[in-house]
Amino acid sequence: MRKDIHPEDYRLVVFKDMTNDYAFVCPSCADSSETIKWEDGNDYPLIKLDISHKSHPFFTGVAQFVDTAGRIDKFNTRYAKRSKK
Repeated sequence: MRKDIHPEDYRLVVFKDMTNDYAFVCPSCADSSETIKWEDGNDYPLIKLDISHKSHPFFTGVAQFVDTAGRIDKFNTRYAKRSKK
């Protein structure tokens, strides 16, 4: 392997699926400004995920509706104005 091409700031990071509150710890060098207290009592950086293997339909076999950005509300407010004309 080539030297000096891999980051050296690997540390344990908590990845949290915001759709179902599933979380797991994995080594990563991803930056995060938030921390979370894990089950072992230590604080770890927190990376929030929109979807993980616990909520993705391919892995679960169940189609789930996930509206993380309020897209339905935005759609309804945008087109409600047009229908009132």
